[in-house]
Amino acid sequence: MTTLLTDSEQQQVAAAITEVERETDAELVTVLAAASDDYSYIPLLWAGVIALLVPGAINYFTGSLGADWLLVVQWVTFILLCLLFRFPGVGHHLVPKAVRFWRASNMARRQFLEQDLHHTQGGVGMLVFVSEAEHYVEILVDQGIADKVSDGVWGEIVGTFTNQVRSGDTLAGFLGCIESCGQHLREQLPATREKNELPNHLVLIPKRS
Repeated sequence: MTTLLTDSEQQQVAAAITEVERETDAELVTVLAAASDDYSYIPLLWAGVIALLVPGAINYFTGSLGADWLLVVQWVTFILLCLLFRFPGVGHHLVPKAVRFWRASNMARRQFLEQDLHHTQGGVGMLVFVSEAEHYVEILVDQGIADKVSDGVWGEIVGTFTNQVRSGDTLAGFLGCIESCGQHLREQLPATREKNELPNHLVLIPKRS
């Protein structure tokens, strides 16, 4: 079960961002989503496919059901599977990893735009995005940072952070990630002006009800 950070933990993240931004021109925004999708359509899809194929296959090989009973068995199977797949521990495993990461990646890019990171002076916006349910971490940067720091640098930081999210250490992951990013930003984009174009607080996206 995923839980978003407490108020005190959010304040620690905000303080870490403020500290880094004092020494760099970059603008950091952090986003923590409980989940990137509810994936409700996937359990329904599985239930439909199983209810259609399994009773039909059994009847094909045994001939034990007439057309009316076959339809009833398919309906009952679909309803029971829908109820079973509503349990989070079951439904979660029905969603392919590629689908979960695709949805999380899409949300990260939407957040980059929604948080106005593409409108900073000099193109120095950076997003640190985490989706807890998917154990997904991504760092997105605008062109002003991309020109100075290679993607491989962020990849190493993301790898470490992802392991921490997977083990439940989301706060430590955020703090470590912000500090690691700050080290590279201080070197490549040192502060040349006073600025605070974007808010420093952690943006929380709760799970859909």
